[in-house]
Amino acid sequence: MKISKSQRKNLIFLVVIALLIIPQTRKPIQVFLNKGLALFSPSVIDYEDRKVLDTYNWQLEDLDGKTFDYASTKNKVVLINFWATWCAPCIAEMPSLEKLYHDYNDKIIFLFVSNEDEEKISMFLEKHNYSFKAYKAISEYPENFNVSSIPRTFLIDKKGNIVIDKKGASNWNSEKMRAVIDELLSE
Repeated sequence: MKISKSQRKNLIFLVVIALLIIPQTRKPIQVFLNKGLALFSPSVIDYEDRKVLDTYNWQLEDLDGKTFDYASTKNKVVLINFWATWCAPCIAEMPSLEKLYHDYNDKIIFLFVSNEDEEKISMFLEKHNYSFKAYKAISEYPENFNVSSIPRTFLIDKKGNIVIDKKGASNWNSEKMRAVIDELLSE
């Protein structure tokens, strides 16, 4: 029996659907697809449209149980990434964030915030050899960070202006992104 071209297309479609339904194959496929979307740099918000943080009253805790007071970020450039270990777009953009962190961790403040169990986060970071610190919010985050989906990443300048507010995966290690950060550091 010979398979027609349309039957072949239908068969391929069914195989792809089956692979997306099976949990063991779904996540790697989703990460792969999101890596394609994460090839692009995030967009910078125009000066006149930037929102200013309304409060710095926010407490975080790292995986070692040390408290971090967000008020300590005043007059500093800050990158905040809300993420989770199960989130395919988060996983897709993590390598670019790690590279950016590696080169800028002594110049800007990085806050990787997740609400997952500390053990799960630690295992994820160790498995992927990520060197950044992860935090959990222990108080309500500022209203400006109205996070309803992840990943969600904010880049904030020294004056508290939200320069980038990106929903979804992105390439954080691009030349464009580095130029934006370098400009914010020089202000």
